[in-house]
Amino acid sequence: MIKLHHLNQSRSKRIIWLLEELGLEYEVVPYQRDSVTFLAPPELKSVHPLGKSPVIEDDGLVITESGAITEYLIEKYGAEKLAPQRGTQAYTEYLQWLHFAESSAILPLLLKVFVNKDGAKMNFLDVYADSETQKVMSYFDTCLKEKVYLVEDRLTGADIMMSFIVELLGKFGLLDQFTHIKRYAAQLAEHPAFQKADELEAKFDAAETV
Repeated sequence: MIKLHHLNQSRSKRIIWLLEELGLEYEVVPYQRDSVTFLAPPELKSVHPLGKSPVIEDDGLVITESGAITEYLIEKYGAEKLAPQRGTQAYTEYLQWLHFAESSAILPLLLKVFVNKDGAKMNFLDVYADSETQKVMSYFDTCLKEKVYLVEDRLTGADIMMSFIVELLGKFGLLDQFTHIKRYAAQLAEHPAFQKADELEAKFDAAETV
């Protein structure tokens, strides 16, 4: 059985969605962020030296990085269901969006997280984070203009990866600025497996506070 080491309020939630979407049996080992530093607990370092999440264990392998985990699980358990056929233009587009989520899209949003956490007046970083967020998310929004999903008019791993970006935009109160992303967010939230991932993360958070 697949074991997912899951950190609350992290990229790990989309791996729960993916596992649910693929209909796989899995076990979740939950971890909670430190209430003061918001960092992952030291226990995660016993799973992987970096002490980060998500991490999965499958068939004796320990796999990190949500993009790599997504590609691995889809290729092994559900390529036809959640990815275009290899060698097609759609597959190339799929790969671009899959990796966009953890490169161009995530950077300005992470910078905004750090700026907010720091709380000090800055000479450059806050303005840069805001301008890059507008530039990158405007591009994302434009690409969704005539689409329901990112590739082939159906849910793929690319959408699951980008869901974390969409959720961060929501947490920053920015979704209203991007009409097509807001519509896309509502579409993703209609998937039962997405709702299940929401329920499970809420359950793990609640269990920690009891």
